[in-house]
Amino acid sequence: MTVFDRLDACVAFPDEERMLIDSVRSLAREKFAPAAAEYDRSGAFPWANVEAINALGLNAMFIPERYGGAPMSYAAYLGCVREISKACASTGGIWATNFHSMKPLIEFGSDEQKQRLLPVMVQGGLGSLTITEPTAGSDATGMTTRFAPEGDRILVNGAKTFITNGAHADLYLLFGKWSEIEDSRASISALVLEKGTPGLRIMREEDKMGLRASSTASLAFENCRVPRANLLGRPGDGLKILLASLNLSRPSIAAHALGIARAAFEDAVAYINERRQSGRRIVEFQGIQFMLADMATELAQCEAWLWHVARLIDGGATDFGIEASMLKLRASDLAMRIATDAVQLHGGYGYCKDYRVERLMRDAKITQIWEGTNQIHRQLIGRSFVKK
Repeated sequence: MTVFDRLDACVAFPDEERMLIDSVRSLAREKFAPAAAEYDRSGAFPWANVEAINALGLNAMFIPERYGGAPMSYAAYLGCVREISKACASTGGIWATNFHSMKPLIEFGSDEQKQRLLPVMVQGGLGSLTITEPTAGSDATGMTTRFAPEGDRILVNGAKTFITNGAHADLYLLFGKWSEIEDSRASISALVLEKGTPGLRIMREEDKMGLRASSTASLAFENCRVPRANLLGRPGDGLKILLASLNLSRPSIAAHALGIARAAFEDAVAYINERRQSGRRIVEFQGIQFMLADMATELAQCEAWLWHVARLIDGGATDFGIEASMLKLRASDLAMRIATDAVQLHGGYGYCKDYRVERLMRDAKITQIWEGTNQIHRQLIGRSFVKK
């Protein structure tokens, strides 16, 4: 066993969860990985992968049993994100977004809302966390999308950009500002907008450097009338809901990044054990071994922190925002560095699309940007030590 096999084995999953992760790993290796290069080339949405995920019933793992789900631990969810992302980072991002977008509904929605909306996800629906705007990225409080009460409806006007699953979602967890609350932060509110709502328009899908098979769309909301019954909590509860959702989605981004990092590391190890230079395998050179040692050590430490954060969450912790930021920061920076080093170790071949590391390097970059840029996370972590 490698150090990583031993690390994975020490995570105490119940048999049912271990079996599910093994099934996801097999599906990802046998179906997702072989198709990933073509999806990357074409940019086509990987519907076949989504259907395979739905055949396993994976959406049910984060939905309460009362609403048709079969809930499992947050650690098991992270394990599945990592395995899917290792095989196809686009598919990993698509599926993880279902969790990111629906967890706030589960945590803050009314029983009526959950009874009505969550079965859509259990049956294989796609969700979208709809926050970012053209002029409001990391500072989500700068959003301008407007929610105006209109009897038993809410009139929605505005625009969103860089929205994962945006062109295909069945349910959009949408953030905007309540028109009757003047304070910019206190006015942020959240609602669920359903597919097919008149006035919702898909403006464009981005042609991206990485995660090319994942839909990233710009959306417009032009006098969309959403039932007042789809408002989460009360007007002005949105910032609380937003921060809670980000604290849970950031470890998920870390699992996504670590899947990419593990794939790049394994590809590099396989290549330098086969490739020869000056009559020796590349892996036999001391300088190369030093590179491997640094990559492996940091990867093992970061994965250990992933399971630490998962244990906190599964144990009922509510104050773990800094731990989540540390995890997201380190995992994403590490994924980018390992993918870059893997390209370097492949030499000129690493720069060619015939080798997966070229794609992994492009896929890794976004993990340093979304769910808060790493500069924002460094600020959050550093600020936490300022004495009041």
